[in-house]
Amino acid sequence: MANITAKDVADLRAKTGIGMMECKKALVEAEGDVEKAIKILREKGELKAESKMATRIAADGIVDVLKDGDKTAIIEVNTETDFVAKNEIFKTFVKNLLKCIIDTNPASVEALLASEYEGSTVDAKLKELIFQIGEKITVRRFELVCGVTSTYIHGAGSIGVIVNFETDCADKDGFDEFAKNIALQVGAYPTPYLDRTCVPADVLNNEKDIIKAQLANDPKMAGKPEKVLEGIINGKIGKFYDNNCLVDMEYVKSDDHEKVAKYVENTAKALGGSISIKGFVRFEKGEGIQKREENFADEIAKLVNN
Repeated sequence: MANITAKDVADLRAKTGIGMMECKKALVEAEGDVEKAIKILREKGELKAESKMATRIAADGIVDVLKDGDKTAIIEVNTETDFVAKNEIFKTFVKNLLKCIIDTNPASVEALLASEYEGSTVDAKLKELIFQIGEKITVRRFELVCGVTSTYIHGAGSIGVIVNFETDCADKDGFDEFAKNIALQVGAYPTPYLDRTCVPADVLNNEKDIIKAQLANDPKMAGKPEKVLEGIINGKIGKFYDNNCLVDMEYVKSDDHEKVAKYVENTAKALGGSISIKGFVRFEKGEGIQKREENFADEIAKLVNN
């Protein structure tokens, strides 16, 4: 009979998220073979994505982009640590997911997970990867864009961008550099809207209400004519557009405060054709995910007390 140590049990628990007793029983049955123990746990239904590992927070990971012909896919896959995000097996898995998205155009994350992957499914491969690596891994979101695009990945995958263009200049010298500059602009500044027509009415009305409240609470504005106040409101709304609409923003490489819309117009004129930005996708790794604050000393104390 194999000598099963406390460390063996703890290591298996860290890998699987399963309770200590279940891990010990599986190791005993597997005579100390960790991979066989994992297989036993899986066969018994102990090892599930709904295990304690599922309660962990995966806020790290990677954003990646893949372009194939006129199709471009972007995906965010989250992990618990950046260490796993740098793992070559994990990165290959993400690249394969992008290929799957381009080939099958799944309607949702659930559809992607149900897609075929190396004779099985993406979901099965994902669970296998979780068991192998020992961290929670989640496919959070993806998008597939068709047509003329430019892409940008910041760093090791902290930010990913796709910009979609309507143009007859894609094959002309200078277009690729222009398109890359627009993608860099989107990557550098998180902009929620393409242009003013994309701003929802309730968002705009809420902004106006805030501005009106600010003016009402400003003693310097007391007694100002309605026409003057209206002009101030319109001016501030203009600033809102400048900060929240891509085409209204100042082009980052401009020396004379040129707007992105003007840069697009000037480039189209120089190339002798037409260019417009149809839309863009910007994923930032872990955005909106609340990271849990861990206290290692407290965790150890809990284990000792239990």
